[in-house]
Amino acid sequence: MLHTTPRNAPHIAIIGSGPAGYYTAEAAYKHWGENVHIDIFDRMPVPYGLIRSGVAPDHQSVKGVARRYESVALAAQVRFIGHVAVGSDVTVEELLGLYDAVVLATGAPHDRKLDLPGADLPNVFGSAALVGWYNGHPDYATLAPDLSGKHAVVIGNGNVALDVARILAKSPEEFEDSDIVAHALDELSASSLESVTILGRRGPHQISMSPKELGELAHLARAVPHVDPADFPPVEADAKLDPGLRKAMQTLRGWATTPDAGFPVRFAFLTAPRALIADASGKLQAIEVERTRLVDGKAVGTGEIQRLPADLVISCIGYQTSPIAGVPYDETRGRFANEEGRILPGLYCVGWARRGPSGTIGTNRPDGFAIVERIAQDLDGRDSTKTGGAGFDALVELRGLDIVTFRDWQKIDAAEVARARNHAPREKFIDMDGLMNVTRA
Repeated sequence: MLHTTPRNAPHIAIIGSGPAGYYTAEAAYKHWGENVHIDIFDRMPVPYGLIRSGVAPDHQSVKGVARRYESVALAAQVRFIGHVAVGSDVTVEELLGLYDAVVLATGAPHDRKLDLPGADLPNVFGSAALVGWYNGHPDYATLAPDLSGKHAVVIGNGNVALDVARILAKSPEEFEDSDIVAHALDELSASSLESVTILGRRGPHQISMSPKELGELAHLARAVPHVDPADFPPVEADAKLDPGLRKAMQTLRGWATTPDAGFPVRFAFLTAPRALIADASGKLQAIEVERTRLVDGKAVGTGEIQRLPADLVISCIGYQTSPIAGVPYDETRGRFANEEGRILPGLYCVGWARRGPSGTIGTNRPDGFAIVERIAQDLDGRDSTKTGGAGFDALVELRGLDIVTFRDWQKIDAAEVARARNHAPREKFIDMDGLMNVTRA
């Protein structure tokens, strides 16, 4: 649908500089061209969100999508404004007064709660925390997981669970060309772990794992993936699956013949966690699980209980969006309450903040273009009367905010590349002071 271009260019504020934020900026720029002003805000002094702090450090080809976002960021109509916390440094209400449209692209950065007895024991973490730790996110740099035990248990049957299991199972040499941060590499290099178990309450046909991610486990130096043959449905049932899942089944069925030896990465399907167990000193020692069976696709407990050794537990059961004061929130789904991306007049959401934690990085591109189409419909060619970035700049002066520009980020980027260990693409700064000191130099 074509829309009339306003004579006075619209001012768009995008909160969050991850994939959803930059795809939305790209869509707005393509829609209005030079007749738009786009400000991209982020709480962190660095852009790209989960591309930097969520994608596994050994997936450098995936991180390469940031080059596309950089071309958007360098457009004259686009500004990156980092080190600004929306909700405290500036409110959504204030931004709505300054911009024609405010788009929340904040993702889903927090773990869903593991609602089990013992979930608060030491050495039990959510995947957002552990992934943030080995990716150098300042919020999690001091996490300090204890890797002196022998057995790790990963709860979940998605790609994040595979990422965590793979990182825990890798040898130090296999991180050579990754951007894993030094403190995590040191701890993983000294790890005493001897096995990783991946728990799934349903069966192999219900996984959310891609064939590519699964296949990576077969090429690790010491890891030996293993699946109990009893966990599989009849092989004839695989024919009804979509092609990707059929390919994943071929990989999993192949691991039913591998020995449960070496450094095993065990897939425990039809196994639901019930409680985390501590020893007399309060230290995590086991996870209690119940064998399940599938009834109409749902996991139903059989009453068969056992305990698996566990010195470290990582919960990979999903994420939720951070609430923002004054913005309607859907507690059940862990995202902003919205209708096709519209929250309130002038206020929108996109990506995981709109639909919940589902889809791939690429899924955010059509989402971003769709939300720009809705914004254009709502503006309906009206001239802008908002002050946009100029109004925000006045707030910066008034409140003494220490903002970070894209040029500042380029300084951080260059400094991280310069301090990289041999063969690594960069060594990240892992605290806010370190990041901000580079911008002030």
